[in-house]
Amino acid sequence: MSGLNRSLNLLRGVLRHQIIPKANISAKPAKHVLSAGEQVFVMVTMFVTILGPSGWVLAHLEDYKKRPGGAE
Repeated sequence: MSGLNRSLNLLRGVLRHQIIPKANISAKPAKHVLSAGEQVFVMVTMFVTILGPSGWVLAHLEDYKKRPGGAE
């Protein structure tokens, strides 16, 4: 039983003295403020990149349903 107590005390000591780093949280304003044109460009680019391929697949869904050479 004393061996168990020693090992528990050793574990408690190790866990008690662990150093936990602080998160680097900053409340500063942005170094470079984006203009309205830059924001619009980024939003349009993201829209086309993400929704463009899925829209193309949905527009051609009927073509994907038809198998070439299959019975209709």
